[in-house]
Amino acid sequence: MRHLLLLAVVCAALGIATFGFQAQNPPPKPPPTADPYANNAAPGATQFPLAAPAGKDSNARTVAPAGAVNQGPFDPSSWKYGTAFNAAPGAKIWNPVKLKMMQGGKVTGGTLFSATDPATYCAMANAGYDFIWTEMQHDQHDWQAVARMWRTCPNAKAVPGVRVAYTDEREIQHALDAGALVLVVPTVDTVAEAIEARNWAYFPPLGRRSNGGGQAFDAAMWGGVPDGYRNTINDNIVLILMIETLEGLKDADEIAKVPGVTAVFAASGDLGNFSGYRQGTPDYERAINIVHDAAIKAGVRLCGPLAWRDRPDFTCFQAGSETAAIARGVAAELGPLANTQARPEVGPFASAPKP
Repeated sequence: MRHLLLLAVVCAALGIATFGFQAQNPPPKPPPTADPYANNAAPGATQFPLAAPAGKDSNARTVAPAGAVNQGPFDPSSWKYGTAFNAAPGAKIWNPVKLKMMQGGKVTGGTLFSATDPATYCAMANAGYDFIWTEMQHDQHDWQAVARMWRTCPNAKAVPGVRVAYTDEREIQHALDAGALVLVVPTVDTVAEAIEARNWAYFPPLGRRSNGGGQAFDAAMWGGVPDGYRNTINDNIVLILMIETLEGLKDADEIAKVPGVTAVFAASGDLGNFSGYRQGTPDYERAINIVHDAAIKAGVRLCGPLAWRDRPDFTCFQAGSETAAIARGVAAELGPLANTQARPEVGPFASAPKP
C-alpha cells in the first residue's frame, strides 16, 4: 500500500494520471458557436514549423513542402481538395426536406410573406408544412428580422426556407448563415446564373460559399448535428431554381443539369407574365411542360404551386401566405358560422347602401 501511495505522489508531481488516483478526463469540447473567431489560438500558443523563413522567398509557388498532397507548381485547376471537411462515411441526412425529396415524397412550403413576429412564424412552422418559404424577393423583410424568427423555433416541424431576391453572394450567404435549409432562387435565365446560385449555396469543393460563421453554426441551430454543420450541410441543403422567363425556358435543360440543383420550379405566375398567356392555353402549357421535361431529363425534382399537387411529376409545392392560411383556417373552423356578422343600420359597420 505504501508503494502505491508513493507511486501516486510521484505521478502527481510529474503530471501523470494513474488509474484510481485522481485520473483526469480530457476537457469537454466547447459547443459549436456562431462566432467564427471564438476558437482562435491565443497569441504565442501556436508553433509554425512549416512557416517561410523570415525575409526570404520560400519558393512555395513552385515547390511544395515534403509530404504535401499537391506537389509541383501551384495550379488551382489541378488542386486535389483535402479531406478536412468530409462527413464521416455513411453520414445520414438530417434535413427532413432533403430526406423526403430523396424518398420521392411530396414537399410543401408555406409562404411567410410579410410577418416578422416570431410567434407567427413558429405557428406556421408547426402547422404541418415541410418548410417555410420566407419571402425576401417581394417583401421588405430584413435579414435581422428573418434570423430572429428562424432561431426562435429551429426544431419546428417545418425547416427554415427562403426565396432570396437574386443570384447574389451577399443574399445567399446571408440566408444560409442565418440557418436556411431550403434555398429558392428566382428568375434564373441562364446556365451561368444557375452556376452562380450553386456556387454561393455550397461550400468547396462543389461551390464557393465562404466559411464565415453565423447562427447556422451555433449549437442552438445546426452546429450540433452529427459530424457538424460545415461537414454535412452540402449534403443537406435543398437548392430550388425558378424558371420564370422565356430566356429561362431556352436554357431549362442545362439549368436543371447543373450539379447541386435539387429541383426546378415552373413559375406559374411569371411564366404567364413573361409569355403573355394564361394557364390552360396551349402556349402557357407548353412553357410549363418545357420545365417539366427539363426536370425529368436531369433527374431532379419538379416544383410548382400547391394547386398543382395532382399534376403529373410535380412533387414540390409553394402553398399560400400566412394571411391566406388564417382566412382558410377560420373558414374551416367556423363552417356555416363564418361571415354571419350582424349588420347594423347605422355606423361604420352598417351595410353598404343599395345603389
